Amino acid sequence: GLPYSMKQAGFPLGILLLFGVAYITDYSIILLIKGGNLSSTSTYQELVKKTYGLMGYLILSTLQFLYPFIAMISYNIITGDTLTKVFQRIPGVGPDNILSDRHFVILFTTIIFTLPISLYRDIAKLGKVSLISLILTIVILVIVVVRTVTFSPQVPKSENAWIFAKSNAVQAIGVMSFAFICHHNSFLIYGSLEEPTLKNWSRITHMSVSLAVIISVAFAACGYMTFAEYTEGDIFENYCRDDNLVTFGRFCYGVTVILTFPLECFVTREVIANVFFHGNLSTVFHIFVTVIIVAVVTSVSLVYDCLGIVLELNGVLSATPLVFIIPTACYLRLSKERWNHSDNIISCLLLAVGVLVMTVGLVMTIWHPQECSHGKEMSYCFPSNVSFHNSTLPP
Repeated sequence: GLPYSMKQAGFPLGILLLFGVAYITDYSIILLIKGGNLSSTSTYQELVKKTYGLMGYLILSTLQFLYPFIAMISYNIITGDTLTKVFQRIPGVGPDNILSDRHFVILFTTIIFTLPISLYRDIAKLGKVSLISLILTIVILVIVVVRTVTFSPQVPKSENAWIFAKSNAVQAIGVMSFAFICHHNSFLIYGSLEEPTLKNWSRITHMSVSLAVIISVAFAACGYMTFAEYTEGDIFENYCRDDNLVTFGRFCYGVTVILTFPLECFVTREVIANVFFHGNLSTVFHIFVTVIIVAVVTSVSLVYDCLGIVLELNGVLSATPLVFIIPTACYLRLSKERWNHSDNIISCLLLAVGVLVMTVGLVMTIWHPQECSHGKEMSYCFPSNVSFHNSTLPP
C-alpha cells in the first residue's frame, strides 16, 4: 500500500511524510516502554489501565484487537489477490480452474498454513518465520526496483503525477501508520529479549525502524515511479499477469503475508485472554479462541476484497491512535519531568497531530473512498492500447 500512499499525498510530500511517520514510530515505541518502566507494568493493557483506569483499558483493548484483526483481513485479501495470479501461470490452470478462485486459495492457505502456525503459544518460536519474511520482503523490493527500470516505459505518462502535495495526504498518513505500527506487540517482543533493558530496546528499535524505512521508501518510490497515477492500493494489481519475474514476486509476497499473519493473531488472542480470561488461556480455550479469530477473519476476507480502503480505515481508526495518541498520553500522565522537558513537548505535539490525523482521515476516507479495480488486467498490459493511453488517462 505504500506506493498508493504516494499517489494520495503527492510524491515529494509522501516521501517526507514517510520519514516523519518512521521517526514518530521509533520515538513512540521507546516512549511506550519508558511508560511501562515508570508504571512498573509489563503489557500495553496494564500500562493504560494503571494510567487511565478501566475506560482507558477498554478503549486500548478495542484498538489493540481491531488493528491486528483488520490487518489479518488485509493479509488474506493479499493472499487471494496474489497467489491466484501465481497459480494461473501454471500450465493448464485457466481462469475457471479452482486454483484461480480467490475464495479457495484463501481457505486453503488458512487451513494448511496460517491456522497451524497461529496455534503456537510462544511468540519467540516465530523468530525464524519473521527472518524468512524479512528476506522475502527484500527479494520483493529487488523485483520492484528491476521492474521500475524495465517496465515503467510501457506505462503511459500521467498528468500531475509529480506535484508536491495532494489533498488526500492525511489518508496517506493512515496507510503509512498501518505499515509501520508494531506498538501492539512491542511489550511481547520486549519481554522476549534475553536482556530486556531500555538501552537494548532502544538499540533494537532504532535498527529495526531504520531498516524498515529504507525498505519502505525504496518500495514506495519505485512502485510509484513505475505506475504514477495508475497506482492501485495493492501494487501487485498493477503488474501484468504474464510477467514471470513479477509472478515470482507475487509468490514471495503471498508467502510473506502468510508468515506475518500469525504474529497478528498472537496479539488478538492476547487481548481476548487479558480482557476475558485474566491473561491465561487453557489449552482448550487457546485452540478455541484461535480458531474463532481465524474463522471470522477468513469469512470477512472472502466477502470483501478492496485492499486500499481496508488499509486506510485501519490506519486512521486503529494505527493512528496506537502510534500517535496513546503512548504519548500515557507518558505525559506518568512523566515526572518538568513541563518544558523535550520528551513532554514532543509528546504534546504528537498527541495533537494524532488527533488531527485520526479525525480528518476518517472523514476523508468516508467522503472520498478509493475506487477498487480488483482482479482486472490493466489497460497498458495490452500493447494495442499503449498509443491511445499515451495521450489519455482512464476515468
